[in-house]
Amino acid sequence: MTEREQEILRLLREDPMIPQQTLADRLGISRSALASHISSLMRQGYVLGRGYVLREGPYAVVLGGANMDICGKALGELRSGDSNPGRVHTAAGGVARNIAENLARLGSDTRLVTAVGNDPYGQRLIEVSQQAGINMRHTLVLDGLSTSCYLSLHDSSGEMGCAINDMGILASLTPQRLTALDGQISAAGALVIDTNLATPTLAWLFDRYGHLPLFVDTVSVAKVEKIRPWLPAIHTLKPNRLEAESLCGITIRGPQDGPAVAEWFHRAGVRRLFLSLGEQGIFYSDGEHQEHLSILPCPVINVTGGGDAFMGGLVHAWLQDYSLKYTARFALACSALAVGCEDTVFTGLSQAAAERMLEEYPC
Repeated sequence: MTEREQEILRLLREDPMIPQQTLADRLGISRSALASHISSLMRQGYVLGRGYVLREGPYAVVLGGANMDICGKALGELRSGDSNPGRVHTAAGGVARNIAENLARLGSDTRLVTAVGNDPYGQRLIEVSQQAGINMRHTLVLDGLSTSCYLSLHDSSGEMGCAINDMGILASLTPQRLTALDGQISAAGALVIDTNLATPTLAWLFDRYGHLPLFVDTVSVAKVEKIRPWLPAIHTLKPNRLEAESLCGITIRGPQDGPAVAEWFHRAGVRRLFLSLGEQGIFYSDGEHQEHLSILPCPVINVTGGGDAFMGGLVHAWLQDYSLKYTARFALACSALAVGCEDTVFTGLSQAAAERMLEEYPC
């Protein structure tokens, strides 16, 4: 499937009854060119007939945080207690939301379950996420609560001076509210959870949906302890070095410690481990096959979104039934594309783009 065809499918999922001319206008192409793409999608079996009836396939549910990132960067030294001339940039963010956007851009049917306030930031998060191809129909829009925000202040070199994280609205994602979505969650081909969720909600999710392919993003050392009692329910875990050390108690100096760490996690019940070692690459294991892979030798501009892109790649690869090794390489390619751009999510991400990178950097 081409990148253009993936874009068309995303728009059709948002509105299966969209007129053909409107669809062509949104894509910036002629109606005849659109008809050619639609014919190709029909031949491939993705579009089944008139009215854009789409083939039902496996989908992912991503559950966790979505917030507006507000970044202030001073033109010079960041002076505490003073007004600093600089620039302010806002962007859609949040671990679960970013994973969902990466996953949708790869072409997977992606449904985000999060909570936003009935305010301008909440409306903006929904709009931006829908434009990226994420199904936002199951996101809670709550009156009287503020949309999550992450406010950070940086000096002219980009070094962060301080940050404030206001994610109180996520406490509203309670088991009582999520029960109404049981049908959607139960039928998912993959369930992705971030540890920004409250501990009682995480416990309920692990207990209720532990039979699903459950992917967990550990988020931070402070939050990774929430999942310790539920390791046997986890299908795929993606910790970094510090998060893994916090759970297993093994000092991780490099890839040579990967087998011991993987053995500990498999004994604890985790089926697949993808351990991020930063500049040293990743170590992956499913108990039978394991290997260390180096990062792809690509330019690095902003590392912030690398982990979210990696997780998006893992989930997409699972839905596509890729082999374990190709899954790891595909996720590395997604991460490399993400860190090579200034934004947290690379808008040019696609399955084809990741595959081209793997062709450029073969094993």
